[in-house]
Amino acid sequence: MSRENKKGHRLPPALREKDFALLWVASLTMGLGSQMAAVAVGWQVFSIRHSAFDLGLIGLAEFVPLPLLALPAGHLADRLPRRLIFAVAVGIDMIVMALLLLVTRSGATKLWPFLVLAGATGVASAIGNPAARALPPTLVPTEMLAGALALRSMAMQIATVAGPAIGGFIFAIRPELPYEVALVLFALSGACALSLRSRAARTRAASGGAPDWKSLVAGIGFVRKTPVLLGAITLDLFAVLLGGQIALAPLFARSILHVGPEGLGLLRAAPAVGAILAGVMLTRRPSMRRAGRTLLLVVAAFGASMIVFGLSRSFPLSLGALAVSGFVDMVSMNIRATTAALATPDRLRGRVNAIEMVFISASNQLGAFESGTAAALLGAAPAVVAGGVLTVLLAAVWPRFFPALARIDRLEELRPASEPAASAPVPIEPAEPPAETW
Repeated sequence: MSRENKKGHRLPPALREKDFALLWVASLTMGLGSQMAAVAVGWQVFSIRHSAFDLGLIGLAEFVPLPLLALPAGHLADRLPRRLIFAVAVGIDMIVMALLLLVTRSGATKLWPFLVLAGATGVASAIGNPAARALPPTLVPTEMLAGALALRSMAMQIATVAGPAIGGFIFAIRPELPYEVALVLFALSGACALSLRSRAARTRAASGGAPDWKSLVAGIGFVRKTPVLLGAITLDLFAVLLGGQIALAPLFARSILHVGPEGLGLLRAAPAVGAILAGVMLTRRPSMRRAGRTLLLVVAAFGASMIVFGLSRSFPLSLGALAVSGFVDMVSMNIRATTAALATPDRLRGRVNAIEMVFISASNQLGAFESGTAAALLGAAPAVVAGGVLTVLLAAVWPRFFPALARIDRLEELRPASEPAASAPVPIEPAEPPAETW
């Protein structure tokens, strides 16, 4: 066997698929560029008026376009070539980076340009995410999908860890440098997106006729009528709202663990490190039995890790708790994403992914707000412990509301009700009688 073939067999199966490998590189480079730019923007915005509120405004400006554009963006992803929509979104990001470069060269003394460009970044994310998230099921065989989605999440986590570190280092060399490097990375990302050559990635069957309200909200209707999908998405929403306490890491680093800014950096990186380890495991063993029960168990473990973090006064123990939270959260995200990909017919994937994107964004943004409010009312440690306890209880009672979710065995057996599996049909939309359906 040649050396090249041996190397190829050491790659995860999904990365041996050329189109998915291109998509993975596109996701990684886009994530690295975004994270590097975020560090530079955060430093520059805070330097203008030394206001933490200004940093919050940047986050709000990025978030607002997501719920406003979710429905039309999802509809576009189901009518037009998804690779082109993804490339257009990357192009918007490139324009933003070029303008941030100009703002930096002019002195970066005013807040409003950063707010406007943050809004433009939110527009790019709202347009590109539904299309990009709908691509993997069309690029790899069903049996590789769980591993492919784990690899996609790993790319995001690698960017989350490496991007800020690289961005901060090169910003110290020259403030314009993060934006220049991000421009190059975005150009590479766009080129990879345009290079996708699979038939499903290049062509989209138009749904016929002009878009109307019914077609725009079709994704909402599908999620509402599909118990396994609704249960998985809402479970993630409430778990992050109640148990996602990483927003309080600065307070814990300074006032409870007494570790300073270096320790804060380690605390914020710990969940990503755990997530990368879980991603490696999932790419090697993507198939699992009793996936529904596993989802409930890892959500409960996520809550338990937050309880340990809230009670801990030991820095190593706190790091370990956060790493565990990232590990189990990656497993949870992988099950949810695979369920959404397999339970949704391709003609609706863009619209369903747009709805899921709003849920995820809302849980992250509102979760940070909930954490801060609870900490102000109860104190930081009691707030984190209470959130963890509620997350564990949530996982315990969820099967009562969504029994179909708890009964899922192998994810690869899931099919939309209109596309049953040949050997073991798994209908996921309500049917009569309810006891016989997913």
